[in-house]
Amino acid sequence: MLTAMFLAALILITVRSQETEETITYTQCTDGYEWDPVRQRCKDIDECEIVPDACKGGMKCVNHYGGYLCLPRTAQIIVNEREEAAAESTSGRNNVIRRTPADPQRAPPNPTHQIQCAAGYEQSDHNVCQDIDECATGTHNCRADQVCVNLRGSFSCQCPPGYQKRGDQCVDIDECTLPPYCHHRCVNTPGSYYCQCNAGFQLASNNHTCVDINECDANNPCAQQCYNILGSFICQCNPGFELSSDRINCEDTDECRTSSYLCQYQCVNEPGKFSCVCPEGYQVVGGRTCQDINECETTNECREDEICWNYHGGFRCYPRNPCQEPYILTSENRCVCPVSNAICRELPYSVVYKYMSIRSDRTVPSDIFQIQATTIYPNTINTFRIKSGNENGEFYLRQTSAVSAMLVLVKSLSGPREHIVDLEMLTVNSLNYRTSSVLRLTIIVGPYAF
Repeated sequence: MLTAMFLAALILITVRSQETEETITYTQCTDGYEWDPVRQRCKDIDECEIVPDACKGGMKCVNHYGGYLCLPRTAQIIVNEREEAAAESTSGRNNVIRRTPADPQRAPPNPTHQIQCAAGYEQSDHNVCQDIDECATGTHNCRADQVCVNLRGSFSCQCPPGYQKRGDQCVDIDECTLPPYCHHRCVNTPGSYYCQCNAGFQLASNNHTCVDINECDANNPCAQQCYNILGSFICQCNPGFELSSDRINCEDTDECRTSSYLCQYQCVNEPGKFSCVCPEGYQVVGGRTCQDINECETTNECREDEICWNYHGGFRCYPRNPCQEPYILTSENRCVCPVSNAICRELPYSVVYKYMSIRSDRTVPSDIFQIQATTIYPNTINTFRIKSGNENGEFYLRQTSAVSAMLVLVKSLSGPREHIVDLEMLTVNSLNYRTSSVLRLTIIVGPYAF
């Protein structure tokens, strides 16, 4: 606390008259001063003597013109010699250094004069009071956990950075409880702190901000495709692969196991893909469908006296002249029994050879072949029947008109298999003339349903 009144005021009032000269002096001093009747002037009041316990907290009281000062006990007062009076110490030891206005640092001109320096100062070789560095000389009383800081005429015990005083001790400052220094996480350490980032981030150059780590550029952890996201990454696999349980590696997708409809015949799994294969006699069309190969056009292995007949999944070679005695070939695949031959009277007049192919396990009932009269005679009646080849009842012949009939498959057939069915047309006129003709149909059932 500082109470200072620096000027003393002396008020003189002079009254003069014409007859007599009389001087009346009235005196009044400012606060901190009192009238001295002996010296006839205002003098300073020493508050350090008259005010009980003027300074608190171990401070020393130093009287001053018009008041007093409360200063640390290590403080010093330097008074200019031109001032009217010197400060006096009434509480504890008070050191006063007097300086001339020309050189306040130097002692009086007399080189033999021994000066007395204030506490914290010492006389130099040049008769000058110079500061004592208590921190360098080790004369301070700072604790081991404190830092000594030299002051002019004294020293100060301070806490190192990151610590604060609590009583006489230095305690750590928990920077993590202060306004956020760190972007993500703050870790307090004795006298300091450091920042940490969440997974997928790293500290920026300022050691406070967290920036995203591009894992895909730094060290691609994914087996195939890597996509960076904020704080992490995502792995993806190429088509035909799927992420494994670790979400990093890729495993081949067995497409053949996931669906039974990918391929018409057989699915073959391959790394990252699949392929369809077809059985012998077929080729893959559109990547998945099996199509019959017409061997009669590609690899015809039949002799010259044979004709090649293609069927689903293969081919057959049949004789170009299928006629057997007593039949003779009259046109392609048509054999006629001459009427001049007596044996022919009991045989069908003609036999026509036809070939057809059907897929295995065909849906039934199903119309598969139509038979029709090639020559129509007036006043005749035509009837149709299955003459042979239907021992197991796989077929039914349904007459569709007076001159035609339809062969119906009524039982599913599985291949590979060959059926020879004779379809007969009986012709009768009004004069009981009777004749017949046979269509020998060779049905080849393919090995597959495609």
